[in-house]
Amino acid sequence: RALHKAADSKREQFRRYLEKSGVLDTLTKVLVALYEEPEKPNSALDFLKHHLGASAPENPEIEALRLEAAEMKEKYEAVLEENKKLKSKLAQYEPPQEEKRGE
Repeated sequence: RALHKAADSKREQFRRYLEKSGVLDTLTKVLVALYEEPEKPNSALDFLKHHLGASAPENPEIEALRLEAAEMKEKYEAVLEENKKLKSKLAQYEPPQEEKRGE
């Protein structure tokens, strides 16, 4: 009897954990979306995976990497622009290629 109570208690703790973390709510929404789908997909599992992937909260690490990549892209473009300007300035001080060959 005590063993049965312990299992029930563990189950209840787990249920509360799933509820608190939003897992139950998210799963319910995805299952309702599948239920309301007029044409059921061939793979219910793929449907669930796709919808769970879309509704899963963004991993903070991934978001940080995305921001870092955007910053790096901006810096890269600025460096390209600066390089272009410097080449243009440098060209003013270098003699044309034809004159160099003639020397």
